Amino acid sequence: MHIIRFEGEDNEIHWGCDYKNNETTIVRGDLYSRIIETDKRVTVKTLLSPVAPPAIICIGLNYRLHAKETDLPIPEYPVVFMKNPGAATAHKTDILIPRSCVDPPQVDYEAELGVIIGKPAKNISSEEALDYVFGYTCANDVSARRWQKHAGGNQWVKAKSFDTFCPFGPWIVTADEIKDPQDLGIQCLLNNEIMQKSNTSDMIFTVAQIISYLSQSATLFPGTIILTGTPSGVGFTREPPVFLKPGDVVQTRIEKIGVLENGVSLEE
Repeated sequence: MHIIRFEGEDNEIHWGCDYKNNETTIVRGDLYSRIIETDKRVTVKTLLSPVAPPAIICIGLNYRLHAKETDLPIPEYPVVFMKNPGAATAHKTDILIPRSCVDPPQVDYEAELGVIIGKPAKNISSEEALDYVFGYTCANDVSARRWQKHAGGNQWVKAKSFDTFCPFGPWIVTADEIKDPQDLGIQCLLNNEIMQKSNTSDMIFTVAQIISYLSQSATLFPGTIILTGTPSGVGFTREPPVFLKPGDVVQTRIEKIGVLENGVSLEE
């Protein structure tokens, strides 16, 4: 099932499925335990991020070729950081370039597979970890590189947490439709030019290993989104570097999931 979260013409927030031609079928019940598909078809006024995440947990340097392009060693353990949940935004909304990131340009794209946790997970093994996945989505770990390198006190959180710096969607594909999250083609396109092209098989730590690692003595709550790392081809490693600018359109495309698309504009 493909599940969206949206504002309807009644100005209320709903869940929906079978989203086509700006219409969707209303979904009732508990999203994480008992989904009930109704026969009510409605117009989508505004598409929202598929969940309002209680936490956004991210893994850095998790593709072998990305580690190679950054000239960094393969990490022994997952590199963990977080984004402010306020950075979450939706498909077809603009990524806003902060006023502090205009001169010099520094805002970069990072296409990523997003994993949505479906039930409380604590101290689970990698063998059982995928049983805790509600579904998968397309995500973009937008990053301010100068903040990341020089202005964050050697921490990445601020550089990754500006408003709109975590687009994901347009929907969640439920876990039953993705048999193997380690065999998905993933791309990033900037103005229709392929910038990143890889497969989740290049991950250093698998989705299951990541969930198990993060759950050790720390509960992952339903709705938590985990960003699982980005492949090679990011903008700051290119010669010359490529950074997002107003008017750009960036897409994350993931096999069996779909296409997340966002424009780019300046913060007002």
